[in-house]
Amino acid sequence: MEVLMSILIGLIFAAGIYLILSKSLLRIVIGTAILSHGVNLLVLTMSGIKKGKAPLIGKGIGKLFNDPLPQALVLTAIVISFAITAFFLVLAYRAYQELDSESISKTRGHEADDK
Repeated sequence: MEVLMSILIGLIFAAGIYLILSKSLLRIVIGTAILSHGVNLLVLTMSGIKKGKAPLIGKGIGKLFNDPLPQALVLTAIVISFAITAFFLVLAYRAYQELDSESISKTRGHEADDK
């Protein structure tokens, strides 16, 4: 199962990096979101895919349990990546308003107008 997940993570990383290297702002935002999902899968895969029970204290002490730390880290990373994606979308929208284009190549020659 880890080999299949590793291949899937590699494909997600490749798709995310391909989108980040494009010239469209929207594709860059989507690429960062896809890349963050790949990192979340990587963290869960590196912690080991176990078929255990929920890590609750009580019945069945001493049996096989899943480690709650990688799950907590991924949950935190999901919230952070959502906030970063929202910030990038607002930033891309503002750049689109200023430049009337979503292309990155238009931002290099742009100078701010003094009003």
